[in-house]
Order: sequence, then C-alpha cells, then structure tokens
Amino acid sequence: MRAVARAASWVRWYVRELTDESAYERYVAHVRHHQGPAAPVPSRREFERRRTDAREGDPREGFRCC
Repeated sequence: MRAVARAASWVRWYVRELTDESAYERYVAHVRHHQGPAAPVPSRREFERRRTDAREGDPREGFRCC
C-alpha cells in the first residue's frame, strides 16, 4: 500500500510540474525567502493574471490566438 501511495504522490508532483500548476507555490516561496515572511504576496488569481499578461505581451513567445 505504501508503494501505491508513493507512486500516486510522484505522479501528482510530475503532473503539477508538467502543467506548471506549482508555479504560484514556487513564487510565494521565492518571495518569502528573499523579502521576508511579512512580504506582500499577490493572490493566486492576481499572480495568474500577471503571468498571462506577461506571456501574451512578449513577442518572443509567439502569437497566441486562444
């Protein structure tokens, strides 16, 4: 049973990394590490909005129609 739980945990981690679902958690950890635990952190919604705007605003990323 432990092996199944461990495999499921690994699969969950892999899918989150593959889809970049864990980007917000990495960002929060980065801000907390470099600016201190009391540093203001945007909400997940605001983070995703800024990330999408930056990605779509960069011409090097290519044209995204959808």
